[in-house]
Amino acid sequence: MPGPRGKQRTTKKPKQTVTSQGVSRGATSFGPLIQDIDGTEEWDAVARILCDHLELPDLTRRSGLKKVYNNFDVIYKHIDDVYVANIGNVKITGGIVAIYTRMCADSILRNLLFQKGLLAKIMPLIQQDASRHLALRALTTVTHHGGGDIRKEICLQTPVLIKVLQDHPDDLQSAELAISTLAHAVGAAINEEKQPPEKYTKALKVPTLLPLVVQFISKPGASIQLLHHALELLAHTTLHYWQACRACPAMIEFLSACLRSTDLSIRCSALGALLRLNGISSEPDQRFNDPNKLIAAVQRGFPDHLSDAAMDYGLMLCDSTLTLRSVTDYQKAMMQTVQDHDLYKLGLILAELITRNEFSIGEGSFQVMNERTGKPEFMDVGLPFKMWTDALPLAANAIRAKGRAQEVDLADMIDMKFFIVRSRIPEAIALAKKSIQRNPKFPYFYYVVTLGLDVEEGLRCAKKGLKCKNVPRFVRFGLMHRAVEIAGNLGVCRIQESREGDRKWEEGIAFLTSAFEDAKTYVAEAPPDARHMKNVLYWYICLAIAIKGPEVSTNLNELQGALARLKIADDFSRFFGINPPKTQLRLTQETILKYYTPGAQKWSSVVSRFDSAVAEEEHVISPGRGEDQLAAWLEDLRLENGDLEPQPERCSHSKITTNTVELYRCSWCGNPSAVLRKCSGCEKARYCDGSCQKSGWSEHKGVCKS
Repeated sequence: MPGPRGKQRTTKKPKQTVTSQGVSRGATSFGPLIQDIDGTEEWDAVARILCDHLELPDLTRRSGLKKVYNNFDVIYKHIDDVYVANIGNVKITGGIVAIYTRMCADSILRNLLFQKGLLAKIMPLIQQDASRHLALRALTTVTHHGGGDIRKEICLQTPVLIKVLQDHPDDLQSAELAISTLAHAVGAAINEEKQPPEKYTKALKVPTLLPLVVQFISKPGASIQLLHHALELLAHTTLHYWQACRACPAMIEFLSACLRSTDLSIRCSALGALLRLNGISSEPDQRFNDPNKLIAAVQRGFPDHLSDAAMDYGLMLCDSTLTLRSVTDYQKAMMQTVQDHDLYKLGLILAELITRNEFSIGEGSFQVMNERTGKPEFMDVGLPFKMWTDALPLAANAIRAKGRAQEVDLADMIDMKFFIVRSRIPEAIALAKKSIQRNPKFPYFYYVVTLGLDVEEGLRCAKKGLKCKNVPRFVRFGLMHRAVEIAGNLGVCRIQESREGDRKWEEGIAFLTSAFEDAKTYVAEAPPDARHMKNVLYWYICLAIAIKGPEVSTNLNELQGALARLKIADDFSRFFGINPPKTQLRLTQETILKYYTPGAQKWSSVVSRFDSAVAEEEHVISPGRGEDQLAAWLEDLRLENGDLEPQPERCSHSKITTNTVELYRCSWCGNPSAVLRKCSGCEKARYCDGSCQKSGWSEHKGVCKS
């Protein structure tokens, strides 16, 4: 069946046939074809006339595209003969490019056409005013339909697209199409952790590109699709081109201002971009504290403002107080063991110390000074260990030897702590998992699993541990900190590796929402000198702005309390001899605080475009006058029954609300995940596994039965 027809022709053409070599016979001149096309003003009509002339199958149906595939070499040669013979006729070459673009709806045909040099046919048309929009739309359509290798190839044409933006500063239609193309092409080329290949680095010309994109964003007539793709393009560049981004403060202001959009997706895109901006230039976090520095600091005495903060919270509940007390009690327990050699009694004391503080169990030994050498030497005190931490497995075995079932958990916990002290984390986790099978209500076991490399398992265990009863304060805040850190990182990663509207994207939003909830609780309830208070506050500040959006005032009044807590936490850290490292999170929250207010003032009208009712209705690249029919023809693909076929690789910009994320949260522990199991009774409640469903049944059964 021939392709869609344009206006009725009065000039009758000689019959066209195609030989096995694809050579057209019966037409020695393209005069009638040129005459028909010259009288046509719209590109879709040009394409339809060419479809008729070339006797192509119906390209709006899958069956038609299949016919092209089955006879590709012949049909391509037939089309290319017309292209080559009319290389100087922009209408014919442009119309043929439109036909090729239409075929790119099929991924196999798209790959075949690119192997034949489709890109080389598109790019010259960009240089001519008459065909510039057609060629840019062809690039946009191809990149929207996916294909990583092809997008990378198009990325190498960035200099041409930059020149279009430079040469046509008032052509918003060209800007929209060029920026949309770049957003997807650049993402495929550089959206990896490792440094992109040099050929992409040179082609992108990021220092030139970024100000140009920002310039078009600021224009009053910029379409919603231009804004969406500009945000996407800018976000792609922040990781590997952070220096160029820093040299463009207007861009950082725009990203910060996007945190005020009413669309959670926009806010999370901006947050991900700002986090990447500070990734490579950041410092690693400090993993350990020096108890000796802590003791020396406390002996010097707290400054007045830190003393007031500790007293307001409760001095005996502060981390520094508990650490010093634990160190003293640990030393006393060892001295007592020298006297009574009671490893069972030592084990019970160790079990209590482990749940009191992270650094309650430290290394030590029984030593005596050699008067002749002046050096300390190990002293034999009649115990089966010399280094104090070697006592842990011995004490655990002594507890087990008593045969008291209620103390088996304590023995396992002591063994886990021994593994942790010796940096044998996998062994600690393996024992913790085994112990959970025996007793799923012991919170410390879950805390140990959160220390592993399997972050999703760690988050699940952090949430389950927080649901246990009578959780010791240290364990509770440790689980909460891990829940914030893991969920926050998972959320950002999910968003960076997916597209808006994908399931992984919505799962990422659920992770960030969970992290914010736990951060809010931690900041409100943990000691002001807690070791992880700074990190949790970084997350709290970033997530409060990203999740609350426009509810936060432009001067950030709502965060003054959190900022005051952060200053106290920083001062405690410095007082204890630790200068707060410039981690990725610390730099990100500092960037937001610096650029948020000026960005909100400068870009408020642009950000409001994201939130307008008109924006919600625009889901495709907006065509200009005279191009709407071409856009419709390029996008029209029908099944044999005439229904529109979905385009799974098309990019989309959907709105996500906080209500969406509840579909990805366990109904009992609140763990965010995309692989939750539905309750078979009501199919509404969702659970991590059978353990969560069993634990939550007492609360859910009334609702489920009704």
